[in-house]
This record gives sequence, structure tokens and C-alpha cells, in this order.
Amino acid sequence: MGRHHGRLDGLDTSTPAVVFKLDPNVMHHGGLGLIRSLGRAGVPMYAVQEHRYAPAAHSRYVRGHWVWRPDAQDVDGVLRGLRGIAERIGRTAVLFPTDDAGAIFLAEHGNSLREWFSFPQPPHDLPRLLAGKYTMYRLCQALGVPCAQATMVGSPDEAGEFADRFGFPVVVKLPTPWRNGAGRRSTTIVHDRAELAELCRLPGDQRLMLQEYLPGGIGHDWFFHGYCDAEARCTASFVGTKERSYPAHAGLTSLGRWAENAELHRHATDLLHRLDFRGIVDLDFRWDARDGQYKLLDFNPRLGAQFRLFEDSAGVDVALAAYLDLTGQATPAGTSVPGRRFLVENYDPIAALRYWRDGRLGLRSWADSVRAVDETAWYARDDLTPFALMCLWMGARAATRPLRRLHFRPGKEKKV
Repeated sequence: MGRHHGRLDGLDTSTPAVVFKLDPNVMHHGGLGLIRSLGRAGVPMYAVQEHRYAPAAHSRYVRGHWVWRPDAQDVDGVLRGLRGIAERIGRTAVLFPTDDAGAIFLAEHGNSLREWFSFPQPPHDLPRLLAGKYTMYRLCQALGVPCAQATMVGSPDEAGEFADRFGFPVVVKLPTPWRNGAGRRSTTIVHDRAELAELCRLPGDQRLMLQEYLPGGIGHDWFFHGYCDAEARCTASFVGTKERSYPAHAGLTSLGRWAENAELHRHATDLLHRLDFRGIVDLDFRWDARDGQYKLLDFNPRLGAQFRLFEDSAGVDVALAAYLDLTGQATPAGTSVPGRRFLVENYDPIAALRYWRDGRLGLRSWADSVRAVDETAWYARDDLTPFALMCLWMGARAATRPLRRLHFRPGKEKKV
């Protein structure tokens, strides 16, 4: 699971790097992957974390971390906080946003931070357009990029009209999931009219995005990770397939595999060039057998949580490619490692249970897939503490879930 250290000899890794996010998600394994990826190469790593016992904050590769839960709407407060972190580090650092809100913030408000931090500079309005589910759909329509049909609805009647046109199941998405303050999942697959009507009963003028459902599964769900330099050239780019997800069929990758797909690679890199995108990107596609097209489902203008699936023969992933470019260094040439697998060990057993109930996975095939894993999100022999803390967090969540369900039962007023 470690990096090919010999392939990285001679690189200058003295410039620090900072993990930055605005979403208070203590179980974000992408940030831990970033800390380990650059930390193993010798980069001094610093992190902003939302809890004293956040697993990533206790990685052996963290030089320093700060407990901070900034409000993304408080622009001045976030800028002051980041300047304060820069002053404590004492020298210019590379800044890595690991969530959509962080990437959007830096694109729109980051210019005043460039005295202290290095980070990519995409067109200032582009990350918000791409991270927003419906604004991404409208942009795809304008560019002629294949995507699933979608609409915005504000009532059960409007939702019913969409379902009548495209049929069930229907995918329901929060248009701006980084502002999800109600504890709702950002994506839900709805199978009948009653469930759809219930989800669409929203207070005030709130609206939801409905998307047509494209049948997925192994061989249908794909993702692309890349890094684009200041001239929008992909200096590192990889394609993988999603074998399982959590929640099942509609969530994050719980088991991913590196796979060769020249057509999708060409499609993704061409899109990034047309958008003049700069920085790290994580794209989700689904193959639609009805018309033989790869359709864009999600555009994440930042580091993808499963990026550690892609480490080439030179030990390079998208995080290291970004770090080297932003510190003025060339990226070592490496070859792809198709077949490499990545597992998120706290979510995949839960996802596998749902696949088993759906008749799509057997116990032996699940065990075989786990044994074939090359890297895991949390467990690492050289960095055990984050895995132990993750287990404690998952245990605490399991123990308190019945209380949370009772506390937020529909029709029951939340007590303060």
C-alpha cells in the first residue's frame, strides 16, 4: 500500500501543504488520503479539522492541525482564518480544497490569499456552476455534453409530471448539497409516486432536482480523476470503474477498480479543455446502453475521495501531480496500473449487504473482491491511528442511530 519511494528521489518536497475543507464531515477519507500521499513523499502536512478526534488529524504524517468549523458564508471570517494558519506555518504553502464548498470559495474569494498559498485558478464562476447539480446539467446542455435528463421541481405535481415522462425509478438530488443543513442525503433513488411526493413536500419556495435514472452496475459506472495545469492541460489523468457504492447504486465509491477506457478518457479530457478548467477534478459517468453514450452525472471540481486508487508506476497520483506543478516541478513519467483496487472499509460492508439483498452479490464474490484490494481508505500499516479512530466513530454512530431516528421522526418536533 506504500508509495514507490525510489521513483520519487530528487523531488523538492520542502514546501508545506494544507488540507482545507468547509464541510464538517469528520469521516472524509479523501483528506486522509491526501495527508498520506504527500506526507509519505516528505511534504510537511497541515490540516483544518472539525473535531479534536477527527481520524485524519491524528495521522503520523500531520505536522500540525487546527480544530476549526468555519462558516462558508462568512467570507471575511474564512479569509482571516486561513491567513492565521499561514502565519502559524510561517511560509508559503500549497492549499488543497477537499470539498466542493472549499473549491468554490477559493475560486471566488481566494485571490487575496495568494501571498500565503499556492492553488489552481480556474475561471472564478466555474466551480460553482459545475458543482451545482442543475447548473452543471444546464451547462452540459449548452455544450452538447451527454448527460441524464433533469429538471427542478417545487411541488409533488411537478415531480409527478417528470415521472410520467421518464418513468420510475427517479433520482432526487439536492441542487447544492454542500448547503445541506437538514441531514438529508444529497442523492436518493425513488421507486414510487408516494415516496416521490413525500420528498417533494418542501417548505417555502425550496426546490429539488429530479434526474432520469440510468441503469448502472459493473461496467456502467465510471469515474475520471485528473489534474489540469494553468493551461488546462491534464498532466495526470486516470479512469476507473465503480464496482460498489454507498448508498448502493447512487453514492460514493466503496469499491473501485482502475480500468482502461480510451474513449471515456478522451471524452473527459476534451471536456476539461473546453471548460478551460484548472486544478484537480473528479467526474462521474454512467454508460447508457440505450444510445451507447457515457453520460456525465457529477462534476466535482476538487480532489475525489477515492483518488488513491490511482497511483502509477512512478508513485504519482493527482495530489502529487498538483503539488509538483504548483511548486514548479515536473511530474515523473509513469505507466498505468490497471486492475488496482481501492476499498472504503467502513462503508463497503454496508453497501455489500444491500447488493446481496438485491440479488447482485454473493458472500464468496464479496470476500474475493475484498481480498483483491490493493489499498484501503483508512487502514495502513504505517499509519494505524486514523483507522482506530474511524472504528470508534462508526461504533458511536451505530450506537446512537436509534436515538437519532427517534429524535428526528417525521411529525416529531425537535427539542432544543
